[in-house]
Amino acid sequence: MATTNDARESSAEPLAGHARWLELCMDTVEDGPRLGAFWAAVIGGEHKTSVADPAGNVVVPGLEGGGIAMCPVPEAKAVKHRVHLDVYAAAIGDLEALGATVLRPAEESGLGWTVMADPEGGEFCAFLRDPDVLPAYRLHGVGVDSADPERIARWWGDRFGLTPHDNDGGGWWTLDGVTNDPVLTFDFAPVPEPKTVKNRVHWDVYGDVADFEAAGAKVLWTMPRWTTMADPEGNEFCVFPPNGGGGASI
Repeated sequence: MATTNDARESSAEPLAGHARWLELCMDTVEDGPRLGAFWAAVIGGEHKTSVADPAGNVVVPGLEGGGIAMCPVPEAKAVKHRVHLDVYAAAIGDLEALGATVLRPAEESGLGWTVMADPEGGEFCAFLRDPDVLPAYRLHGVGVDSADPERIARWWGDRFGLTPHDNDGGGWWTLDGVTNDPVLTFDFAPVPEPKTVKNRVHWDVYGDVADFEAAGAKVLWTMPRWTTMADPEGNEFCVFPPNGGGGASI
């Protein structure tokens, strides 16, 4: 699959000893543009398709690492997403008009955000912001269901050279600064249920496979341009060489 970051491969060198964020990837059962076009509109990106890659890519111009590569897969969504996206929006109705559905209104949960589903049923959370302050790039965070949020947040913090914080003892841990977007967070929240199937949202990084293995990650399979691995909680991610090569599906 063509990367969302092809034009930036020359600047893909991570800090010594640390991985560097490349992009997000999202599974889709449709060999077409619907899901990619939806997410492009939701986060403020540009959707591109090609004959070789009908599912297309979401590209956020001017923001390195802001893309979402759409990855066609044969299997449909079977369980709640263990990795989901958080987005900013001016109104829930705006997201519904794009094809999203409300699963749990903010008023019902009392949590301050609305749980929604994209056109293929993938859960995401919407945070309302005044239109006057709504950013052009509206991807607010990446949420990861976790058995041990502190442990896995610290593990990924070590990989990126960052220190997580525990949100005042709320039970979930956050990494700031994983991507180049100043407001995007990488959040690890506790859940009781175990991981049972491959995540339908994963991330790609630039890094060294041997370094990840030494830290406890496992190699799942190797492709010509990338290696698919699993972190200590089984979350899939793809590793590209530190000198670039970008963009994948699993």
